[in-house]
Parts: sequence; structure tokens; C-alpha cells
Amino acid sequence: MNAALTVLSGQAVDPPPFWMMRQAGRYLPEYLQLRAEKGSFLALATDSDAACEVTMQPIRRFGFDVAILFSDILIVPWAMGQDLGFAEGEGPRLAPPLKAARLEDLQPERSRYLPVWETARKARAELAADKALFGFAGSPYTVATYMVAGGGSKDQADARLMAYADPARFQALIDAIARETLHYLSGQVDGGADALMLFDSWAGSLAVQEFERWVVAPTAWLVDELRKRHPGVPVLGFPRGAGEKAPAYARETGVSALCVDEATDLRFVVANTPDSLPLQGNVDPLALKAGGEALRRAVADVREAMRGRPHILNLGHGIDRFTPIAHVEELVRLVRG
Repeated sequence: MNAALTVLSGQAVDPPPFWMMRQAGRYLPEYLQLRAEKGSFLALATDSDAACEVTMQPIRRFGFDVAILFSDILIVPWAMGQDLGFAEGEGPRLAPPLKAARLEDLQPERSRYLPVWETARKARAELAADKALFGFAGSPYTVATYMVAGGGSKDQADARLMAYADPARFQALIDAIARETLHYLSGQVDGGADALMLFDSWAGSLAVQEFERWVVAPTAWLVDELRKRHPGVPVLGFPRGAGEKAPAYARETGVSALCVDEATDLRFVVANTPDSLPLQGNVDPLALKAGGEALRRAVADVREAMRGRPHILNLGHGIDRFTPIAHVEELVRLVRG
């Protein structure tokens, strides 16, 4: 059995399995070459042969225990009817932004999920049996922040303001995203994903009561519905920026594993969650970029905090695009000894 799936069943493994968020991406020269050939990020992500190749690149180069499906969290709003584009140096753009348009006026196009599901099938067929394939999606709140603003934002103010000023409208949006995400993730499992990860990258921007309503509640619904459809498929939750709310998030959502960002004290999480709950994280991506003693200390600290605990070693967020390849190779040596 794959080491990562063993950990997700509640067993500690030494050395721990590991992979990196955004491992299939911009820091790899082979990715950059393929990205240039395809001409745009969306063209790359919706070409299942090319997306499978990107999914496999870090596995071939580094031998990670997990391949993460190459896609983007904004595939869901694109399938829900917003136009999606990626402007070089500016990030994603969704149109029309829902701060000025109605969800009901969008024209859904679920066929946009098909290339991602095909990528999952191709990647699972190519992966060795001892490598796990993780599918993923953005959690409803994080996806909503992009849909409302029409792109990324510094403080998610447009979505937070809508949630306060018109909670019924925002609730309808969250519910619609959750239903689409269930459909989207189910297709990834049908395509061969061994586990699923929910990225709530902007969870930390919410006040406590808002966090309960817009992060915890829809995530709990999704986890429950996914378990009904796909018993035995683990669902990992990543509430980035949750801090001291992370243990309650894990308890109330029922996620199979809690992913911990680099700003959250792993020892606090260990002390406030059941010993059997698998944790994932949380080496600082900038420690990896710095390399040397900073990286050695960061890995040692995480290993010590997680001794005897079911743990998947990972970064606390995505790998920086300018991280030297040699530093990733050093991470492999540090983990596998």
C-alpha cells in the first residue's frame, strides 16, 4: 500500500511520506517548456495529455509519494458559467464578477470538467502502485472569493462584505459551489484519484463566527456527501490561516486529515487533536527556497513535532516558483535520510 494512504488510515510511517503543494508547476524547467509550447495555462490544464505529463514530472524527477492532479481551483467557477482567463503577471480573471452580476444569469457548462477527469484517468494509469494520486478542489468559501471579486484580492473584502450585507445571496453562492464541487470531485475519484484535498486558501480572512458559517459548515457537508458516494476515499482539509481554529475545524468537518500551514504551531495542533488524526505539513516554503541550515532546521523541527504521529510531510503552502531544484533534492535526502 502507498505510504501516504497508510498514513491517512491513521498509521504512523517512518520516514514519513511526502509531497509538496504546487509540486507540479512553475519551478520545474520541464514544466516551463511545456507551458510555453501550449501557449496559455488554461490550454495546458485542459489538455489531458499535457496535464498528465505535468502531474508526472515531479514524480519522475524526485520520486515523491503523491502525485497531485494538475488543474486549478477555478475550474469550478468556469464550469458554473464564468469566463476564465489567466493574464501573465496578473493572475486569474473571472467574468462577470458576481459583485456586479447574478449567479442565476450564468450559463453552466459541465463539459469543462471532462479534461480534468481524463487527466486523472491517465495519471492513475501511469503511476506505479506505490504512488498515490490526490485530486483536489478549492473549498466553497475560497472559490466564492474569486467569483465575487472576479479574481484574486488582497483581503477578500468583496466576498466578506457580501456575506455581511446579503448573507442569503452569499449562502446561495456557497451552496451552489458546494454542489458543483461534489460533482467535480466525484468525477476525479471515478477517474482514479485515491484521496481528495480541499484547499481553503483564504479561510484565515474570516472572523470566528463567519469562519463557522462559510468554512466549517460547507466543508462538513462536502465531506459527508463525498463519504456517502465514495466510502473509504480520504478527504484532506487545508484551512490556511485558521490558526487556533484548526483543531475545531478538523473536529467539526470530519476531514480525514488536517493540513497545517507554516504559520500554525504544529505542537499546538498535536496537543489539541486526537493522536489518530493524520496531519500534513508544514515546512515553510521560504525555508525550502533558502535551503541549507534553514531547511535542515525546518525539516528537523517538523519531524520532531510529529514523532509517532500519522504524518505526511509537506510545505505549509505552495512551493515558490524560484526555488532551486537542488533545494528540493536536498529535501528528499533530509526526509529519506
